[in-house]
Amino acid sequence: VALYQTHRLLHYIDSNKAFSNKSIKVLQNIKSCATIFSVLIIIAVIAGISVAKSIDPTEDVTPFITLGFMCTFASSVVAVFVAVLQKLLAE
Repeated sequence: VALYQTHRLLHYIDSNKAFSNKSIKVLQNIKSCATIFSVLIIIAVIAGISVAKSIDPTEDVTPFITLGFMCTFASSVVAVFVAVLQKLLAE
């Protein structure tokens, strides 16, 4: 969904409609997708840790935490960047 919204945004930029309300709405959709992705990754990490611990209590869960942190950080950076860009376009 976010890739499609990005394609729409690039189309608006190409047709000189970068500062329209449509592009601001597209940025809102991209920000929502990034936030939802962050939440889903956190839920998946928690589920993965609990499943790994239930199968083997001595299991090392560091890879789950590291991968979850990296994915959550990346999508959070995207969400913050889009929020700043959205604010600039709204002004």
